[in-house]
Amino acid sequence: MTDPDPFSEIEELFDQFAQLGEPLAGRFELDVIDADSEILVKADLPGRDPSALSVQLEENRTLRIEVPEGETSEDGRFVVRERTRESGSRSVTLPAAVDESETEASYDRGVLTVRLPKLSGDGDETEIQVN
Repeated sequence: MTDPDPFSEIEELFDQFAQLGEPLAGRFELDVIDADSEILVKADLPGRDPSALSVQLEENRTLRIEVPEGETSEDGRFVVRERTRESGSRSVTLPAAVDESETEASYDRGVLTVRLPKLSGDGDETEIQVN
């Protein structure tokens, strides 16, 4: 009976973590909440300029949020830099069709909230302004 190489397990774990990180690059976390009369989408986007965010509704069922690359700091030299500046994009298929004329988006304390009242039917792409 031979002892297994303890480093092979560690190398395997590193390979698994590397594979996990690749698809997540440029992505941000969000929640989709199916309420009685509306769908809420909340995305964590701290430190972003709300006027630079792009929120679009496609065919009343797909919400796309695009975030441009964040600004750089001219205040000095970074000692620790953990906050992301990457651009990102997420598309989410909504659980129900929504009324595009009644959609609202707001940005408060680093959280983008999109309110989408439910509706049955189809439509085209709609730009949603972020307040």
